[in-house]
Amino acid sequence: MKPIYALVAAIVVIAIAAGIWLLTMTGDSDKFAQCRGGQIAGGSAQIGGPFELVNAQGQTVTDEDVISQPALIYFGYTFCPDVCPLDVARNAAAVGILEERGQMVTPVFISIDPERDTPEVVGDFAANMHERMIGLTGSPEQVKAASNAYKTFYSAQPAEDDFYLVDHTTMSYLVLPEEGFVEFFRRDTGPEEMADKIGCFLDAAGW
Repeated sequence: MKPIYALVAAIVVIAIAAGIWLLTMTGDSDKFAQCRGGQIAGGSAQIGGPFELVNAQGQTVTDEDVISQPALIYFGYTFCPDVCPLDVARNAAAVGILEERGQMVTPVFISIDPERDTPEVVGDFAANMHERMIGLTGSPEQVKAASNAYKTFYSAQPAEDDFYLVDHTTMSYLVLPEEGFVEFFRRDTGPEEMADKIGCFLDAAGW
């Protein structure tokens, strides 16, 4: 019986050692662990990806063109009466705070209302929010593909006299070149807190 006990003991020791190694490797593999507010279901790799949209000049651009430096992305629409202007203004304020600290982040606004948000309309909206904000729109298919990549939701309500609201996801997404999506921010995050959290990610990534 002793050899059996010895074998069981050896297996237990190996299992414990493997578990410790796995936990250690998992923690070490995420250089942003100290910055994250919580776990993302399915992992951060499930959010984000390539997109092709149209900028304020009417030019077709890709995610590689837009995200050449850290970017803070928001999906909304310019006819939004309250939520979008407040969220986008908050993002612009956070970007301003980071710029004062010497860290540059590009604010990006992607319209989920391509029927009304032409390149010119989106461009004016973005410019009024922040001088460096990039406004993007596109065909319904292009917009839907970008929204699907970031796992966002939007749905237009029934129109009344050509006016309608659009229900949509209200989170903002931090995306880093070569890293991709790393974090999202809810509406209740203030500009100072957002800037602090983004700064942590930028420091960890060497930006």
